[in-house]
Amino acid sequence: MHTTRYMIEELTYYKIMADGQLVGGIILTLTGSRFGRIDRIFIDPGFQGQGLGSEVIRLVEEAHPTVTTWDLETSPRQKGNLHFYEKMGFERTFETEAEVCYIKRIDRTEVAAENEFEACNLEDATFYQTNLVNSAFSNSTLAGAHFNNINLSGSKFQNINFRDTLIADLNLSGSRVKHVEMSGVEFSNTTIESGPVSFHGCELMGTRFHNCRMGDVEINDCDISGMRIDGVSVEELLEVYRKVKQ
Repeated sequence: MHTTRYMIEELTYYKIMADGQLVGGIILTLTGSRFGRIDRIFIDPGFQGQGLGSEVIRLVEEAHPTVTTWDLETSPRQKGNLHFYEKMGFERTFETEAEVCYIKRIDRTEVAAENEFEACNLEDATFYQTNLVNSAFSNSTLAGAHFNNINLSGSKFQNINFRDTLIADLNLSGSRVKHVEMSGVEFSNTTIESGPVSFHGCELMGTRFHNCRMGDVEINDCDISGMRIDGVSVEELLEVYRKVKQ
């Protein structure tokens, strides 16, 4: 549910309507003008088998006439999905026990491909004083890349593997962090001055705060099972507080 909400808020989302009622949706990630990804497509079971899925794919391709490459992934256990995507012209590119990856290429010879690079090997390349404003990177490997003295204001990072990454000396004012796996992440010598940081619907079990300034912190409607402050159980503190208040 949280993942779907995030996708609807941040990606390209279309409602699927039938007989005047909402029966599903499709969520896309569009990279540049020529590359698209189908992240989710879902249709109410009561409306499946009526050709809606095929019509939605056709309408999406029609709505984005410059996209020449669509990709997606699905579970190999969903045999109906495999048959559907292959019927719609998608070809398998990668397969494991956990996922099947598909790609569909559309011949649009009239679409200009200026400043677009596909299947390029730029390993060990260096870019200095380079203008990459509004550039887009998708389905690419940047492992071990080094970014220094870079202006990334207004950038978007979605569906990225940042494991074991060093993120230091950054200005993240006004940024939003959504649907992120942060197990083992460490924040140190980090300052929040101009506005409060908010956590909503987050799982922070086992998180540690040490030598931090936490004045005016508010915790509301949260599961605090096992939470301790300086070794003292917060649940016990609240129990004592409630008894005193009575």
